[in-house]
Amino acid sequence: MHPLTVLQRTLSVLAAVALLGGCALNPATGRQELALITVSPAEEIALGEKTFPQALQQMGGEYPDPDLNAYVNAVGVRLGRLSGRPDLPYRVRVVNDSSPNAFALPGGFIAVSRGLLVNLDNEAQLAAVLGHEVGHVDARHAVQGMQRDTLFGAGLAVLSGVTGQASYGPLARQAGEMATALLDRSYSREQERESDRLGIDTMVRAGYDPAGAVQLQEFFYRKVEKGAEPDWLGGMFRTHPFSRDRLDANRSYIAATYPQALGNSGYRLGAEELQAATAGIREAQKGYALYDQAQALEKQGDAGRAIATYLQAASVAPDQGLILTALGMAYLRADDLASARRHLAQAVHLDGNYYASRLGLGYVYLQQEKGAAAVKEFEASMALLPTLQGGYLLAEGYEKTGKPAKAAELYRAVAEADGGGKLGRAAGERLRILEGR
Repeated sequence: MHPLTVLQRTLSVLAAVALLGGCALNPATGRQELALITVSPAEEIALGEKTFPQALQQMGGEYPDPDLNAYVNAVGVRLGRLSGRPDLPYRVRVVNDSSPNAFALPGGFIAVSRGLLVNLDNEAQLAAVLGHEVGHVDARHAVQGMQRDTLFGAGLAVLSGVTGQASYGPLARQAGEMATALLDRSYSREQERESDRLGIDTMVRAGYDPAGAVQLQEFFYRKVEKGAEPDWLGGMFRTHPFSRDRLDANRSYIAATYPQALGNSGYRLGAEELQAATAGIREAQKGYALYDQAQALEKQGDAGRAIATYLQAASVAPDQGLILTALGMAYLRADDLASARRHLAQAVHLDGNYYASRLGLGYVYLQQEKGAAAVKEFEASMALLPTLQGGYLLAEGYEKTGKPAKAAELYRAVAEADGGGKLGRAAGERLRILEGR
């Protein structure tokens, strides 16, 4: 069904339901929730399935370590099966982002960032992080936010895309924008406390020592108390507000509810297990520390020092495609196509599942008049994360390889989605030339 058709139908439903109002019972919390639009579990799962891959792409892609992802997923799925909503298709991934963070999308789709994972000491702390995110899913906090937005006439574009067919257009309603909207949501302090309690309950049921949750939140509080670095402020603490009151409340809750579990050898901390599973990512973090420095230098406009620092990062962690992608893109911005191609091709060889490396390599091929190779990379990039830039460049590739109909279709989609922007105007001009107007 076309997204605009779904939007029209949604508006019609709103008009009817708004006259009636209604509440729905959340089975996990036992709480009645205001529900002007009822989002069924199937719709919630569909939204998560559609937006989760795009959310991962926007944050650097999935960290390229299958064993680590399997380990983290196993911990998260076990918690999910013991939560208030055990039938959801829980899926947990490590996202390759330096900012310490974790997020949960509707339907049980959860990610923890590289930047947070390397700060954990034991598996119980990981269970506390993932249990907290499972708590957000249990309590349907993201869905509640959508319902509140709908009440105020916003968020309809997010809802309209739940059953929309995936395509290049209209790009303004693509799943990537829905993912952005969900990732940008901040939880209230009460939602955070509710997720803390639900997460603690779940981790104890799974056999973890709740001391892991206290250790984790004491670490968070030390970060807040001494003045958190920008990556913490822009990551974890932006979407998950933290305070001393929250730490004290959780200490009291654990002491009152699970006194038998604290320090009990029958409940696991799992320090050795976590350290073994994260040995590789901790080693790679040495390269990512340099990568973060290079990113900061680029933001300051110091391209030369940024490239030199990226090169150091790549020498320390030569198997990390994200570092090579950043290095290749830096060379591309410096108009060094040969170096850009070398490093971007190496990044794609190491990990072909990151949209930015495929997009950058395709652009190099396009500049070198290698149209077929460019189209291959652009199509791969768009399959991973549809973007306006990717759509425009793929249209150029189609045009150069004798596929004017496909080119026109994409130029039209970009022009409609970005009518007042630079890419939209350029796409409109190319479309007029192709159509002989």
